[in-house]
Amino acid sequence: MLELVIDGVARDIGALGVRRVLPYAQHRMVGPFIFLDHLGPLALPRGIPRALDVRPHPHIGLATVTYLFEGELMHRDSVGSQQPVRVGEVNWMTAGRGITHSERFEKARAEGGAIHGIQCWVALPTGEEECAPSFVHWSAAQLPLCESPGESVRVLAGAVAGAVSPVATRSPLFLAHWTLAEGAHVSLPERYPERAAFIVSGSVEVEGRTYGSGQLLVFAAGGRALIRTLAPSIVIALGGEPVGPRYIEWNFVSSSQERIEQAKVDWRAGRMKLPDFDDREFIPLPGP
Repeated sequence: MLELVIDGVARDIGALGVRRVLPYAQHRMVGPFIFLDHLGPLALPRGIPRALDVRPHPHIGLATVTYLFEGELMHRDSVGSQQPVRVGEVNWMTAGRGITHSERFEKARAEGGAIHGIQCWVALPTGEEECAPSFVHWSAAQLPLCESPGESVRVLAGAVAGAVSPVATRSPLFLAHWTLAEGAHVSLPERYPERAAFIVSGSVEVEGRTYGSGQLLVFAAGGRALIRTLAPSIVIALGGEPVGPRYIEWNFVSSSQERIEQAKVDWRAGRMKLPDFDDREFIPLPGP
């Protein structure tokens, strides 16, 4: 049963605009997913300014995944990672007690090209919030891809359609990319108590109503969550077991407001290490 429909809202990140879907005032999380941004699709000309890049910034208490449908980003972080983010790949960055990273449009700057993708934040379970920061990269070839007539699903995390992703997570969750022809029927996995589907493009029908690009369909626990496409569509499915209430402020997530306040103090004081290969600038903490 469909419980809620969330419409993404335009937001600026630096000089770029995104569509922000989570957090939402009436439904802040889906399972452990506390943040969802939809970037693009954008056509970036060759020679774009560095002002479009996302400069080094900090995180605590979460894991991030940036997943691309088109284009490329360069990721650098404070645990020494320097990794291009390419189409169909999973780059899972666990902030834990603290990490900093940057995202640069270096390929588009040199060659021009499109950029289109999503970014999710996954709140870490209470006992794991202060774990050591880490970064893991999985190529598209390493991720399960299940194909049938009119339907393909790449399983980015968790278990979907009988396939299990190799990506390790710290709580039960799922994340999948469906590419669907018109008339396809798919169901979200029933084993997870909280589930949602984000319509990246196309048009779908759920329970006799039509929904389109930029909408997040949140389903009630239990029972089938069936989606039928009315046009060729791309859908991101996500959800999992809840980890409990979380505070979120700027780029920090925690079960404790005091921990967020400490992270703000640490960032202002320069106590959070900048990325190894990108330490000449950073994003200041907003506000006075």
